[in-house]
Amino acid sequence: MVAGPLFFLVFTIAGLVRPGYDPLRHPVSSLEFGPTGWVQALNFIVTGTLVTLFAWGVRSPVRLLGGGRTVPVLIMAVGLGLVGAGFFDPDPISGYPPGTPPIALQASLHRVLHDLFSTPVFTALPAACIVLARRFAKVRMIGWAVYSAISAALMVIFFVLSSIAFGQGLSALTLYGGLLQRLALGVGFAWLTILAAGLSLGFAGLWRGRSPARGLGSVQARSR
Repeated sequence: MVAGPLFFLVFTIAGLVRPGYDPLRHPVSSLEFGPTGWVQALNFIVTGTLVTLFAWGVRSPVRLLGGGRTVPVLIMAVGLGLVGAGFFDPDPISGYPPGTPPIALQASLHRVLHDLFSTPVFTALPAACIVLARRFAKVRMIGWAVYSAISAALMVIFFVLSSIAFGQGLSALTLYGGLLQRLALGVGFAWLTILAAGLSLGFAGLWRGRSPARGLGSVQARSR
């Protein structure tokens, strides 16, 4: 429950106090540049560690829903991806740092590694949403199923749009690449945070209604 809010708090403050940095246009990873870039690098590593620990702890609750190892593995890939992104800086993009070109003509090795580690954040996380949406649907937790499916769809949409923006393909989108990326991250981490809260409460206080409770109860009964 701490990972998402902490992640957003740190990079939001870092972006507001960084000269020449535009949160609407520039990606979160660009905060790794400069003398204070270690703050965002550490933010990636700490958040990734928390998400990885959550992935390990989520195994038993997921089993109660009839799931296997897929969801924990996907969430662990997100956590490890964040940790890796903290060790490798991206290339300058969208004119940040000031005076740099909109996009590098040739990707550096550290950018390739940064992108490689970052990819699971935007792919494995919506995949975990989809897998759990199916599990929730099978135990008739319809609210959770719909929320998880919508979160997956929104994450993919915002990620694709932000990728187009950072590729400098459409000028209208380029101005809002940072916002689109933050929307993708916001949807994904909101889902993780609410999921963590739901698991800690046994889903009791978040979705009221007979079907969800009965569905989870039947799974628990079968597990005994």
